[in-house]
Amino acid sequence: MKRNDLILAAGVILAAAAVFAFQYFRQDGGDGLVKITVGGEIFGTYDLMEDQTIDIDDTNRLIIEEGSARMDWADCPDQVCVHHRAVSRKGESIICLPNQVVVSIESGRESGLDGIAQ
Repeated sequence: MKRNDLILAAGVILAAAAVFAFQYFRQDGGDGLVKITVGGEIFGTYDLMEDQTIDIDDTNRLIIEEGSARMDWADCPDQVCVHHRAVSRKGESIICLPNQVVVSIESGRESGLDGIAQ
């Protein structure tokens, strides 16, 4: 490897680390909403900052506490959604495929701008 190759590789690695750090440390919390859909239909939308337990069609139980949401119980055989970590940032989700339940975090602000314009 030549000197210029090493400089290029180091630059790419630093740029990737900067993007990762920005994504990891950015704060999206505080005004988020938890949106639950079952079979593609909206089941409900809940405030991420309000502690509560939500029973979803007797197949899943979601707990919202301390600004994050986690699946506490599910009657599906694989339990992947139950073992998934809690979600709290915009764009994160928990999906239970057997029960067709999707829990996603969305922004609480309705600015009228798309993701690029924001």
